[in-house]
Amino acid sequence: MNIEELRQRAGLTAERIAESCGKSSGTIRNWEAGRSIPKLEPREMMQVLAAYQCTLEEFSEAIDVSRTEQKRKKPGRKPGDRNL
Repeated sequence: MNIEELRQRAGLTAERIAESCGKSSGTIRNWEAGRSIPKLEPREMMQVLAAYQCTLEEFSEAIDVSRTEQKRKKPGRKPGDRNL
């Protein structure tokens, strides 16, 4: 289960999660897309876990899944490609 699926399981929008934990909806969407990982203080982490209605272990696993999915979406370089 990825972060977006955790949110959907909780029956909330990204905007509602953002309000609950004091983050922007863009930040939540970046977490869900695997473009960034949450960097949270302990108090913030507790707010996030309450908003997502999950355990720390579930949230940690969801981060890993979201990051893995993001890596799969990135197009790979072809042999002979150069950065110009």
